[in-house]
Amino acid sequence: MDIIEELYGVIQSRRENNQDSGSYTAYLFEQGEDKILKKIGEEAAEVIIAAKNGSGKALTGEVADLVYHLLVLMAWHGIAPSDVRGELSARRNKKKNPPL
Repeated sequence: MDIIEELYGVIQSRRENNQDSGSYTAYLFEQGEDKILKKIGEEAAEVIIAAKNGSGKALTGEVADLVYHLLVLMAWHGIAPSDVRGELSARRNKKKNPPL
């Protein structure tokens, strides 16, 4: 299992079992989709700033934060990482094999 799948499993567990009141993930689910979307916007802005500032280490950290929040949103909507992989694969295959 890769880290994305592992993290997604933890996120799903926190959503389903919402008993870990100290969990940031559970907090996001308690607050709802608007809070999750707000965090994605904030993290996306931080990715842009880190990229413009030219720090690879900072950019890596901000991208990780953004990916985490995207996984939370995906769990909110019942979209699994494998769904995204499938979509990306289909798009890639479509470009490799254009229609005649």
